[in-house]
Parts: sequence; C-alpha cells; structure tokens
Amino acid sequence: MTIAIYPGSFDPITNGHLDIITRAAKLFEKLIIGVYDTPDKRLLFTTEERAELARQATATLPNVEVRVFTGLTVEFAKKVKAQAIVRGLRMSADFEREFDLAMMNKKLSPEIELVCLMSDLKYQFLSSSLLKEAASLGAIVDDLVPKHVAVALRKKVHSKM
Repeated sequence: MTIAIYPGSFDPITNGHLDIITRAAKLFEKLIIGVYDTPDKRLLFTTEERAELARQATATLPNVEVRVFTGLTVEFAKKVKAQAIVRGLRMSADFEREFDLAMMNKKLSPEIELVCLMSDLKYQFLSSSLLKEAASLGAIVDDLVPKHVAVALRKKVHSKM
C-alpha cells in the first residue's frame, strides 16, 4: 500500500489545505494528515481542536485519516510506514523553505520521497496565519475555510476578545 503523510500545524485547516489533501488522496492509497502537536508558533486552537477540525473536514475522503504527532516529520513518516511526504507550494518563498526541508529530510531518511503539489491559484495567498489575523480583525473568511471551521474560528476569535 502506498502511504503518504501531509504534515502541518493546520491552525486551522483551510480550503487551501483541503485542495492539497483532496488531490493527494487521489495519488496515494492512504493519506495521513499529520497534525503537528508543538509547532514553534502561536496557536489559536489546541492540538485536539486542530485534529478534530481536520477530521471533520476530511470525513468524506475514505482513504484519509488524521493523526497527531510530535518530533521529526520523517520519524512520523517511518512510524506510519509512509513512502512520501506531501507538501503544498503557494509561491517561490514556499519553494525555498520546502527545498531546505526536503534536503534535510533526504539526509535523515533517504527512502522517503517528497511530493510537492502546486496550490490552486485561488489559494495562492492563503495561509492559516493570515486567515487568523484577518478573522481577528473582523474580516469574514467563511469562503476560505470549511463551514465548521468558520464557526469554530468565529467562536475562538470572539472568546479571545
């Protein structure tokens, strides 16, 4: 079975993430969304909230599952017997960052391949960080996230005020 992981903080999961997930799910027999437990960034949602939002967003994709992980991404990939790591690229800055990560991952685990999917044009600008900032300033971002995420985002942002 060909298994891939799609790692990230998913704080929260966006329609851009879902675009990559949906496309990657067609390429691999199994796709595991790896919600990174302790990224080095300020989080709005807890790890469990992020994982649950991702589970709900991918519920209609039978070959996709969501797991929480800590530590090195390549170690998580080995643990779940993945042959590939999927990443989404939005712009050239993403490419440079992903290239550096890919080279380090290749050094650590040469058997694991990197598969990069180009973001759909309508999501080129979209990041969870930018989305959270816009939402916290009162912007309506409902068309950029699944409906359940929009609801959770509004609740979370309003509870912080």
